[in-house]
Amino acid sequence: MLKIDAHVHVIETIAGFGGRGELRGCGGGKARWADGEEISLIPPDLGDRGFSYEALVSLLDKNGVEKAILLQGSMYGFQNDYTWEAARRYPGRLIPSATVDPFCANAEALLERYLGERKIPVVKFEVSSGGGLMGYHRVFPLDGPPIAALYPAINKAGAALVLDIGSPGMGSFQIEAVAAAAKRYPQMRIIVCHLLAPRPADEEVFTAALKALAFPNLWFDLAALPWNAAGPDAYPYPTSLCFIGLAKKILGAGKLLWGSDVPITLTRETYARQMSYLEESGVFSDAELEKVFRTNAETAYALDKRTG
Repeated sequence: MLKIDAHVHVIETIAGFGGRGELRGCGGGKARWADGEEISLIPPDLGDRGFSYEALVSLLDKNGVEKAILLQGSMYGFQNDYTWEAARRYPGRLIPSATVDPFCANAEALLERYLGERKIPVVKFEVSSGGGLMGYHRVFPLDGPPIAALYPAINKAGAALVLDIGSPGMGSFQIEAVAAAAKRYPQMRIIVCHLLAPRPADEEVFTAALKALAFPNLWFDLAALPWNAAGPDAYPYPTSLCFIGLAKKILGAGKLLWGSDVPITLTRETYARQMSYLEESGVFSDAELEKVFRTNAETAYALDKRTG
């Protein structure tokens, strides 16, 4: 089965920003926050201070993955030009996204350029209080200014909107606001990252959130769930599989997209095992696995309508 990875990142150079200030590469795949904390972002054999699209394509080739959606966020630093370059180098295989900081004075003009001139089909906002915009901006409403002012352009362009709203308990975890956007723009395809990044104690709020977001135009990716679902979870990630099984029961298998969140997850698990834990779980039938690994992404990202 050829697969689509619905959540990856390419990084020309680590140049992130967050609640701990700037994040800069310090060699060997590691990066250092302004407060001095160092983290591992990239396996050293795949990149020193970045993760190239050539390295990504090699990884996809070795693992039978046909296409990947290139998402962005402030943790690595916005990579609009590099993501665009990657998609031009591998048209139809690497699908680009664009992003802007909605607080930027020229945010609307920048977004119009990406959607119009460059015809980028995906817009990603990593708004989470952890690694996203609400880590270094005040908490802002996802159904109000400044970010909601950008939704009409995304809707008009027929692009997909991707939101990383973090975990339950964060100021960015705004289920009602996401639901309002889905209602207001019923033709706009919305993908929420990390299956809401629940933790073991979050089952009740997780269940309520999924029920509130059960819209025809809304999907969830499963990227990095074994590590976002904090707790003593080791392969084959039973805590994650419990949340995935619950999501399947509430939403159906047709609303879930597999994604890896590489490169950072490769510092914790092999790419192959990020697929096999789902394939061997028994949560999905063979037909449902085809949806999760491929056809749901084709629908959510309208890949069947893209010619290049």
